[in-house]
Amino acid sequence: MKYLAKKPFVVVFVLTLSFIFLFDALLNIENSMIGAGISAGLAVILSPRKKKIKTQTGEKTQITWVFLKAPIFLN
Repeated sequence: MKYLAKKPFVVVFVLTLSFIFLFDALLNIENSMIGAGISAGLAVILSPRKKKIKTQTGEKTQITWVFLKAPIFLN
C-alpha cells in the first residue's frame, strides 16, 4: 500500500483505464471523449489525497484514501 501511496499517478491511471473499460462494456457510450472524461473525473475523485502536516518532529506527509481506514504517514 505504501508503494501506491507514494505514487498516486499510478492509482489515477489504473482507475481511469478501469472505468473506461467498464463504461465501454456496460453502458456502451458511443462518444469516447465523454466516457474518458467521466472516467477521469471519477478517478480523480477516488484517488489518494496528500496533505502536509506539521508535527513536533517536523513536517510529515499524510495520505488519505477512500479505501483505507487509517491514513498513511510518510517521512
